[in-house]
Amino acid sequence: MFPIAIDKWKPATRRAYKLTLPLALLIWLLPMIAVLVTSVRSSEELTEGNYWGWPKHFAMLDNYREALTTSPMLHYFWNSVLITVPAVVGSIALAAMAGFALATYRFRGNSTLFATFVAGNFVPVQVLMIPVRDLSLQLGLFNTVSALILFHLSFQTGFCTLFLRNFIKELPFELVEAARVEGAGEWQVFYRIVLPLIRPALAALGILVFTFVWNDYFWALCLTQGDEAAPITVGVAALKGQWTTAWNLVSAGSILAALPSVAMFFAMQKHFVAGLTFGATKG
Repeated sequence: MFPIAIDKWKPATRRAYKLTLPLALLIWLLPMIAVLVTSVRSSEELTEGNYWGWPKHFAMLDNYREALTTSPMLHYFWNSVLITVPAVVGSIALAAMAGFALATYRFRGNSTLFATFVAGNFVPVQVLMIPVRDLSLQLGLFNTVSALILFHLSFQTGFCTLFLRNFIKELPFELVEAARVEGAGEWQVFYRIVLPLIRPALAALGILVFTFVWNDYFWALCLTQGDEAAPITVGVAALKGQWTTAWNLVSAGSILAALPSVAMFFAMQKHFVAGLTFGATKG
């Protein structure tokens, strides 16, 4: 029923696993390696057709400097910060309160409300494209940072609520009852008992939501027009020329756009792993 530990596999299976794992990892990383190598390749080599060979001349500093100066990349980067930080903080804060209520309170419609949060995660985002775009136009929010913040805030809250409700449900309810007996209010129970206990889950969820929002391209393309409110994922497309495309600059811009989410993951890797394994074992 459960996966067998690798050290208990048959010798032939274990050897095949050790041989195929590096190959699978290389295939998985090949697109990222190609982008990274292209970002340090000179324009002359691309003109000559050297797309896959090892760069003859490294132009890393020139490519990255030109990617930052030929388009308002810093402006796009700041827009991404303005969109991502409020969306992540707001969705996790709302989801923590909603998850606490759904996990600890028994009221009519609890299961129905929780099922609504779950069902919302299965709605294809393409179905919402036209209604959300029309709604942003009617509210005067089209091509604004606020539109992207509100959308990500509402869309990510459902996933975060599903995530945190299940974590809070696994906590020993006796702690909550003991705090209530001692005279603690509901807000005190939430802030002083529940939040510290689910801190690993909050860290893991913060990394996931940050990555989702920061790397979003679909909704940034639907709800923005021009450079005013465009995040960095859309701003990378500004590096493409009208007739020809300098793929070394596009690759350099893509690497710059991916750095924050990668850096955040490695900075909080310990908390991320702890959050994913939180509650996995008992005793």
